Amino acid sequence: MKKTVKDLADIKGKKALVRVDFNVPLDENKNITDDTRIKAALPTINYLKDNGAKIILVSHLGRPKGQVNEKYSLAPVAKRLSELVNAPVEFLHEPVGSVELKEKVNVLKDGEVAILENIRFYPGEEKNDPELAKQLAELADIYVNDAFGAAHRAHSSTEGVTKHLHPSVSGLLMEKELTMLGSLLENPKRPFIAIIGGSKVSTKIGVLENLMDKVDTLIVGGGMTYTFVKAQGYSVGNSIVEDDKLDIARHLMEKAKEKNVGLVVAKDVVIADQFSNEANTKVVLSTEIPDGWEGVDMGPDSRERAREIILGAQTILWNGPVGVFEMDKFEGGTKAIAQNVADATKHGAISVLGGGDTVAAIEKFGIPAQSYSHVSTGGGASLEFIEGKELPGVAALDNK
Repeated sequence: MKKTVKDLADIKGKKALVRVDFNVPLDENKNITDDTRIKAALPTINYLKDNGAKIILVSHLGRPKGQVNEKYSLAPVAKRLSELVNAPVEFLHEPVGSVELKEKVNVLKDGEVAILENIRFYPGEEKNDPELAKQLAELADIYVNDAFGAAHRAHSSTEGVTKHLHPSVSGLLMEKELTMLGSLLENPKRPFIAIIGGSKVSTKIGVLENLMDKVDTLIVGGGMTYTFVKAQGYSVGNSIVEDDKLDIARHLMEKAKEKNVGLVVAKDVVIADQFSNEANTKVVLSTEIPDGWEGVDMGPDSRERAREIILGAQTILWNGPVGVFEMDKFEGGTKAIAQNVADATKHGAISVLGGGDTVAAIEKFGIPAQSYSHVSTGGGASLEFIEGKELPGVAALDNK
């Protein structure tokens, strides 16, 4: 177990360098279109604030590739955060390592909040440059990592800084992520099922492998469906398929048999004659997709089968859509999964959702995040955690 902010003794008057994940979407006028990630960090910020710490927030936004780019400035984030904490948030655009920045930080009062400019404006951040890490550490007395979404990266602000600054502890969001995802893998209530969607087997191999040793049933959906169908010797028309992963799909099917894990791949699918909302569609068996057509969604019988499995589960992990939900015509399967998981949660199941597309789907369907036990803020990080990989940003923190 890692230490959290609540394990720190007296933090009044201490400067806390807090790595957050404020990588939020902005429109062309730099308005934040979704502030979920900012709100997710509020418990940690408010805890530090209420206990009299001086708070210096660090985040990235977008991919400025180590160069200053106004398009990715955190100024709009500072403005929104000040509204959410109901207090001024000082936006510090002075360069890390400069005397001016240190002076600004040194005059912060207890409970005040400041935020640095985008840390990825520095080429050293993604290279985990020790000098940048040291300069960040010099700004504070304690380090708090609350950016689970960036915890799988060994960067200056997530891993390097801990070599120069202690105590280094987790924030409350980080703690919640590790607790919820950890309980899935260590001691889940059974039946434990996982629904793994998305377009490519290649990005989910490690996840599928690791889950085989943990779950009772594994529902595979999305574009991955067609790689599994083709691996059994069937034609899949124009459907998305990874020909170089057919052996892996076969291996996973064999492993499921050995482990007595139910591996569920859609028996029927919605197919389209073009990749468009204007397409002609029909429902066919997944083993009978004609040439010139492609699979775009889970079919009605498969949705019904998935519903039975979901409503019979005690623990549910869902990562990745099961169809092209971005197009209204092909959203039915993903919408059904989203609603079924919410229904199971209402009846006492523990549900954990991960991945940016999964979150985008429930938002599109207007299902509140509170309908699930936990919606993870970390796409890549949650996948790597489920794979059983060590996350550098977590490993670097102090143990209890």
